[in-house]
Amino acid sequence: MSKNIIYSNDQQFQKDVLQSELPVLVDFYADWCPPCKMIAPFVDNLADEYAGKAKIVKVNIDENQEIAAALNIRNIPTLMSFKDGKMLARTAGAMPKPELAKLIDYAIHA
Repeated sequence: MSKNIIYSNDQQFQKDVLQSELPVLVDFYADWCPPCKMIAPFVDNLADEYAGKAKIVKVNIDENQEIAAALNIRNIPTLMSFKDGKMLARTAGAMPKPELAKLIDYAIHA
């Protein structure tokens, strides 16, 4: 696991994501989810590669149902990119690392 990943929760989401000065990629996941486990190494790598340029935040939906409900998370993994408190992109399902990087790049350059 990357030391650059922030594990957020219902109480910290506002601070960790919506009030972030850096663009943020949020990975909504569950520990029991095989596609979530499949992309976890990609998310870890991206957290290291984008350190200082963007934040990578993970939210366990089983433990944080309030934010998952508020953002209408129906499938996992769901990935969202945010900048200046606004959601810019949203996708669901496992995807290759280059596609995940595009979500971050989009937020950085938005």
